[in-house]
Amino acid sequence: MGVKNIERLIEQRIKENPINPDLLQLEEKVVEIRRTTRVMEGGRRFSFSTLAIVGDKNGHVGFGHGKAREVPPSIAKAIADAKKRLIKVPLIEGTIPHDVIGEYDSAVVLLKPARRGTGVVAGGPMRPVLELLGVTDILTKIIGRTTNPNAVVRATFDALLKIKSPEEVAKIRSIDEEVLLKNYKLYAGGVPVR
Repeated sequence: MGVKNIERLIEQRIKENPINPDLLQLEEKVVEIRRTTRVMEGGRRFSFSTLAIVGDKNGHVGFGHGKAREVPPSIAKAIADAKKRLIKVPLIEGTIPHDVIGEYDSAVVLLKPARRGTGVVAGGPMRPVLELLGVTDILTKIIGRTTNPNAVVRATFDALLKIKSPEEVAKIRSIDEEVLLKNYKLYAGGVPVR
């Protein structure tokens, strides 16, 4: 999914369900700080670009970017940007309801629900996103050709935006939600119980 599409999806989700960050107890993590250099007549000018994640470990998570001449202001800008992009993700018993694939440029990520006790099997920049979301059990894989933290975080958010709640799945399938949960035991990792 391209740059404009994921930004549009996040904006649409925020308009549908605005989330007030002041009402949540948000935790913050800095995923990456990059130093960039611009060559000027009088020498080099350094600036810093920061990627940060915020979440309440209860289904709300957001990411943001900040740029400044010094590190602390760039971190503050990234956290403020992340608070503006908070999204709500449906979770069941500490995992996601179903498998989902997210894409951003050449980054492709796979998220799969896991049984209780599995833990967060994720690496790189995916781990802080999922931990601050409140996921306790999940299996993940970075399939794409890049491990750029910015692309992986955006691909992870693309996947999180595609997750449907059990109510939405029941409505799509035209069946009762309780029947869906009973038959498929979504809270157990999507494995049907016989």
